[in-house]
Amino acid sequence: MPSLLLSLARGAVTSPFKRAGRPDATLPPDRHHRSAAPIAPGPLAAYRRICAFPETGPLPATYPHVLAFPLAMRLMTGRRFPLPVTGLVHTWIEITAHRVLHPTDLLELTVYAERLTPHRRGTEVTVVTEARLADELVWESRSGYLSRHATRTETTSAPAPEPALPAVTDWRLPAGLGRRYGAASGDRNPIHLYPLTARLFGFPRAIAHGMWTVARCLAEAPQPHGAHSVRADFRAPVLLPGTVTYASDGTAFQLRGDGGRVHLTGTTARTVPEAARDGRS
Repeated sequence: MPSLLLSLARGAVTSPFKRAGRPDATLPPDRHHRSAAPIAPGPLAAYRRICAFPETGPLPATYPHVLAFPLAMRLMTGRRFPLPVTGLVHTWIEITAHRVLHPTDLLELTVYAERLTPHRRGTEVTVVTEARLADELVWESRSGYLSRHATRTETTSAPAPEPALPAVTDWRLPAGLGRRYGAASGDRNPIHLYPLTARLFGFPRAIAHGMWTVARCLAEAPQPHGAHSVRADFRAPVLLPGTVTYASDGTAFQLRGDGGRVHLTGTTARTVPEAARDGRS
């Protein structure tokens, strides 16, 4: 935790000196690692509670992302990282779980930045997270983080409207949800904490963490056993406090707000191991 707090402090200090959208911006080749280590039961239990996952059982598919968050912060607050980390918005995530993971697994973690992409609202960076057991890749993700700034041209089109999925249940989200999830996950980006700190980055109130919204959706319905993938796109911020509707057809899912505004879309799917595709199973 001290190293994470140091990264957060470094990010707050260095962010004002970084200018997003520089045409000559490049990504550092750094790969940040965490050696195989036990998963602390206390933080995992707190994460399960705030996201409504079962108290016991397999590791939630989103949890390796949380374990690797200090590495991601170290990467994104580094001197050579071109975007200011303060105010970065998580825009999408793709997760591939190559096998079921358990709380007793000793995961080795690696995080690195893969590419920079022009976005209609700024610049987006793709960050890769990998988890290994005894040198075997067992889990991986790619995440998009948007640094918002003025752009001269429309580099990407706005997402197409999503067809409404059947509503399942409503959730009332308290004003302090961002602070509670931040305590469980370590992600204390100021846009999630208080109305005042969120307004500094253009939001009228604090917004829910994107990773909380996708985790809460995955916790609502039984997930595929074994190898599977998840894709989630964060379409619009969820303001806190507020009420949202979880909708799903069993594979695709959505989070909708007032007036049917879509905040999150996602899908889950089983994946076929490479050995099985090649006939080696």
